[in-house]
Amino acid sequence: MIPMSHHCLESRQASSGHPWSIVAAVCILLFGSSFASAQFSGPATSSTATYNQSLPATVDPAILYPGERDVVLTIGDMISIRLFSDPEYATAVRINNDGTVLLPLIGIVHLEGLSITQAEQLIAQKFVADGMYRDPQVTLQITEGPNAVVTIIGEAHAVLPVIGSRHLLDILSAAGGLPPTASHVITINRPGVSKPIVVDLGTDPMRSSLGNIPVFPGDTIVVSRIGIVYIFGAFGSSAGTVPLNAYTPLTLTEATALSGGIKWEANNSDLRIIRTVGDHRTVAVYNIKRVLNGKDPDPILQPNDIVYLPPVPLKQLFSTSAIGTILGIADLALFIATY
Repeated sequence: MIPMSHHCLESRQASSGHPWSIVAAVCILLFGSSFASAQFSGPATSSTATYNQSLPATVDPAILYPGERDVVLTIGDMISIRLFSDPEYATAVRINNDGTVLLPLIGIVHLEGLSITQAEQLIAQKFVADGMYRDPQVTLQITEGPNAVVTIIGEAHAVLPVIGSRHLLDILSAAGGLPPTASHVITINRPGVSKPIVVDLGTDPMRSSLGNIPVFPGDTIVVSRIGIVYIFGAFGSSAGTVPLNAYTPLTLTEATALSGGIKWEANNSDLRIIRTVGDHRTVAVYNIKRVLNGKDPDPILQPNDIVYLPPVPLKQLFSTSAIGTILGIADLALFIATY
């Protein structure tokens, strides 16, 4: 049972028809809500599940810099075919649902599943076999296609056309850049590569070229969300989130400053940092005044930490807003009693 102040008990014992019973009800609600907001269910049950696993950055040069890739043709690709020896021969066709194209002079040719180099060689062989050219130099380019794009998902969203290859920073810039909530650790899912490619762009422009790897059609770039800390309770700002910088630790003092400091009614000795690792929850209690004064160590916050600073019920009652509310209700009760 939630305890109440002596004043509230006396008011509650008064006749229910007395106007001051309204004031008593307000006191009960104020104290009840204050105590209820400070209640926690305790640590969650644990299991063998694993969460919050971070991927190590990819360091294999053969994966990061594979060189130019010979793109494989697929259904729906729009291709342009030209002959070096005959400038007048230029055609643009789309690969049909059966994987074939209809080309002038040589008819139907099946191109689906072939690389660009293989398709050029096959078309040249057709020209020679049909007696059209002796040594044709065929050039094939993909001008449009469902797989000639790079997809960006996560904190940034875009689908960008890519012919051949482009660099990662160019792709991210074309998508509008990284938002403030985005992590600088980028994951690339590439067809034919068994594991995701993890690139750490860092925050130093002088070293950004190390992560500016080539990106190819069919790649999916995943921009993850940077970690945040949840702040609520008796802070200057009633509630909010504080983003974490992956390269600079965020301490409790810094988070308090970003949240507008602490309020007068704060219970300084009962600040709680609620941290979840996997599915196991822990609660650590700090005296925030001692931390701010340098008497206790300044804890470093982790992603998804919840920082809660409960108010002192009596101080909260006599805060400016609470006093104004009670005085207003008291005036209303006296007015009703008078008339």
